Amino acid sequence: MAVTTAGAWTRGAIALMERILTTQGTAITTAAEWCADAIAAGGFAHLYGSGHSRIAVEEMFPRYGSFPGFNPLVELSTTFHTQVVGSNGQRQAMFIERVSGLAEAILANFAFRPTDIIIIFSVSGTSAVPIEMAQISRDRGIRSIAVTSVAHSMAVEASGPRLLDAADLVIDIGTPPGDTLVRIANFETPVGPSSTAANVVVVNEIKVQTAELLVQRGIFPPVITGPMVVGVERSKELFNAAYDDHARRVAWAIGEAGTFRAEIERGSKRGTTHGGNHE
Repeated sequence: MAVTTAGAWTRGAIALMERILTTQGTAITTAAEWCADAIAAGGFAHLYGSGHSRIAVEEMFPRYGSFPGFNPLVELSTTFHTQVVGSNGQRQAMFIERVSGLAEAILANFAFRPTDIIIIFSVSGTSAVPIEMAQISRDRGIRSIAVTSVAHSMAVEASGPRLLDAADLVIDIGTPPGDTLVRIANFETPVGPSSTAANVVVVNEIKVQTAELLVQRGIFPPVITGPMVVGVERSKELFNAAYDDHARRVAWAIGEAGTFRAEIERGSKRGTTHGGNHE
């Protein structure tokens, strides 16, 4: 029997990527500028995603072609999908990401510099955890970026605010309601989700533009690079430099978390009195 859908998903994905480039370019460049500011100040552009949005976080760092300054905030309880059913199953993961209060518990582990930002990936933008991530960040003076599908988000009934309402900057990945791109004749439901491909475009545009902005400032981040590009020894040096840089930033963020929380309790929402760059 003939296959009539060959290439349909790919063409749809290419059109989606082109739409992101033509309509979201300014927002993406702004996001890169915020990331460069955070990284240059010795802090982080933090990254959060639950569900399959975890893939976008991992695409940013750590992997080949990436560099430190991006901090993954990924909870295994909301992103462990390979078990599917039973213990640690998909039902539990989808339930947990809707539980109010979890965002506060996650963020309580970290201190934030006034230049830090957080990028929150959520296709629907209607689950409690990503929304509260943005709300808490705003309360504490930390700028947030929502990477979400406006069309999908608006198609979902929501009793409260959406992620796009709580964030300081919105990047619209443009995926359709339901996420999928292809309909098959005589078949009830569409297939072929598109948000991962869209998120990867946004992530790598931000990553590349951030690198350029840092280099323009005279900052040359250690990029995780394969030995086939720079040789075995230089590859090892870059890997170690990237991991050590990340470790220094994480050590400060975790080590100062208690002080940061104390300042919040005293009413200093931004918690910046102990800030300053670290070497």
